Amino acid sequence: MTVINLASLPSDQFTQLERELGGHRSLSDILSWSQRQQPGTLAPQIITDIVVQDEFTHDVIVPWGESLVLVYDTT
Repeated sequence: MTVINLASLPSDQFTQLERELGGHRSLSDILSWSQRQQPGTLAPQIITDIVVQDEFTHDVIVPWGESLVLVYDTT
């Protein structure tokens, strides 16, 4: 998976996040990863929305920390 830094995170913070997220290949990977996070890192709802773009493409919205949102563009 390609991780893009649209939030302009500092390079050390982005590199750490990229290492964690780079292996995600499916919604199952995201859910498994989210269960291993420390309390308070992820918003309680974990996945706040799944936006259907068409029959093959979905965007998965995951709040992270206090002010960051991860958006997975899945096909």
